Order: sequence, then structure tokens, then C-alpha cells
Amino acid sequence: MARDRLSWAGLLKWSLSYVDGTRPSRAISEEDRRWFAEAMEQQPMMVDVVSRMREIALLMSTPLSVLEAQGITPDDIEGLLAELQVHVESIDMANDLHSVGGLVPVIKYLRNSNARIRARAADVVTTVVQNNPTSQQLVMEASGFDPLLSNFTSDPDLTARIKALGALSSLIRNNKPGVSAFRLANGYAGLRDALTSESARFQRKALNLTNYLLSESHSDCSVFAQLGFPRLMMHLVSSDDLGVREAALGGLLELARDTTLRSRSLLADHNKLRRLLQARIERIRMMAPEDLDAAREERQLVDSLWITCYHEPSTLHEEGLLVLPGEECFEQPPDVASRFFEPLRRGSARRAPSNGRSDPGDEQGRGMVLLLGPAPGSRSNSGS
Repeated sequence: MARDRLSWAGLLKWSLSYVDGTRPSRAISEEDRRWFAEAMEQQPMMVDVVSRMREIALLMSTPLSVLEAQGITPDDIEGLLAELQVHVESIDMANDLHSVGGLVPVIKYLRNSNARIRARAADVVTTVVQNNPTSQQLVMEASGFDPLLSNFTSDPDLTARIKALGALSSLIRNNKPGVSAFRLANGYAGLRDALTSESARFQRKALNLTNYLLSESHSDCSVFAQLGFPRLMMHLVSSDDLGVREAALGGLLELARDTTLRSRSLLADHNKLRRLLQARIERIRMMAPEDLDAAREERQLVDSLWITCYHEPSTLHEEGLLVLPGEECFEQPPDVASRFFEPLRRGSARRAPSNGRSDPGDEQGRGMVLLLGPAPGSRSNSGS
């Protein structure tokens, strides 16, 4: 569909220069072949993106019955949404989506009967609002929050649920009204339910959003604790998925660091957590070198959680498993400049006259004179 709007004038002129019917065709050089191939690849970039977005918006605003009568299939609509997602990767195009009439139809498709279309519409919303306060506000004002939350918590299709959670996560990050709406709509319970899913991808996304909310609002730690998040996170620390384990450890660490609502004591007195961390340390001991390298963040999280809860380093320290060879902190860069400035400093110190007071760091009384205050004999601006 997009190809119908491409400008082929340049390619036509080029091709006619080789075969115009008035003389025998000539051989095409390798350089010309490369130019033609590149021109063909770059043709989609010639499309007027805003005009194309407006066309897609108009089509998506058309009633489904009319589209079906015209032979437009769900696959076609999914393809349009995929194309639209590419266009709105630019933050300027993302903010233009509403002005060209495309945002409301995309949100409408979040309620489509086709699960793949719901998932694809959520992908578009994710791209539009990611790190984009302007579009976050526009989506909130266009009532995009409610269908996303509904799909996240109750969509019968797992992929649609995961995509909706991704869109919600991007929508409410650094967005206080969004976080408040999520809290009031009992979104925390939805996150808890996601942690019980069999999908590691769903669990990771839910844990990552949970950790963000915990880090942004420590006052909510008690709410998460009451909803049973510590127990679920401790269960997920033993997951086969590295990303899930790291995110679960990160969440437990956020809860353990909260001292205002006694979340730390809730975890520190839990013998299950101690046994769990000891089991993780044992698993880390048994890891192959390549697995140890990949589990760097997990090792650090296990140790940090142990220190926070039990006020002592874990055995990963003494066994040399916390920081492996080559993982040490980068040293300070070599001090190259001092080699050039040191002779000047020493020369200045030798030339400075003694005033009877020694520099605190120089036992010989030959420290540098600090030029502070007005010069000797000068008058101050106050006239004193």
C-alpha cells in the first residue's frame, strides 16, 4: 500500500537512459548497479511520513464493517499498525500522531476482538509514550490508560497481556498522574498476579515495573508487602531465567532497604530468605566460568541483600566470587598533567618570599603563598 505513493520519476529517468528504444541498450556498470540497488532500498524513505500517518489514521477511523466490505483483513490492519509503529519511533512523529488523528484510533484498537491487533496496538502505544512526557499526557487524556489496564489484567491472550503491561510501564514511568491512576486502579494486584504466571517474560516485565514503583515511592513498600510480594519474589529467586532472578532479587533488596515501615525486619527474620540466599550462593559456586560472568549482577544483588538483611558480607566475598578477575573497578586514569605543572609549582614555591609562616604540609616553612584577599597596602572598597 505504501508503495503506491512512491515517486519513481528518478528511477524511470535512469532506466530510460539505458533503454529508450532509439539505440541499442548499453551494458550497465557495476557502479550503476550498486546505485540502483541503493535507490530501491531508499525508496520508502521518500514517503511523506506525516501524510502517510494521516492516511493510516483515516483508514483506522473507518468502521470495521466498511473495511471488511472493501476487502481489508485483520492481517492488513496489523500490517498498518506495524508500519505506524515504525513511523512513530521518532519523538516528533510520535507527538504528531494525535494531531493527524491517529492516536484515538490506535487506542480504539486496544479493544479490538482480534488479539493480535490488540497486541500490535499496545506496541504502538509503547513506542509513542516511551520517554515522552507530551505523548504520555496525550494518551492519558485520550483515555488510553483504561483499556491498557484491562488488557493487562484480564485479556485472555497472554501476548496481549504482556504487550499491554509493556505499554503501561512506559506510560506511567516518570509520570506521576499515571502512577496515581495505576495505584488507584489496583494495578499492584495485577502485578502480583503476573508474578504467578508461567511466562518468564511476563514475570520479568512485572518485576521490572514493581521495582520501579518501589524505588519511586518507598511509602508503598508496606502495600507490596501486604499483597504478598516478598513471598512471590523469594519464590522467583530460584527461577531458571536469569532476568527473573535478577529482578526478583532487586525487588527484595528494595523492600529490605525500607526502614520506615519495618520491611527490613519482615525479611531479615525470615529464615526462608536466608536459606534461599545460601542456596543461590551454592549455585553460584557451581557455575561454569561463562555463566559466572553472565551472572555478575545476580552475584552483586545476592551480596547486597545479604548485607542489608544480616549486616555482614556474604561468603561470596571471601571465596572471591563477588568480583572476578577483570571485573575490578576501573582505576583512576594516569595523572599526566601533573608532570607538566609540578615544575611550575615548585619553581613558584622557591621564588615565594618567606613570611614567617609555614605551609601546614611543609615542615620547612617553604610552602606556597596563597594569594587571598586584597594586595598588601591596598584599600578596600568599603573605604576602611
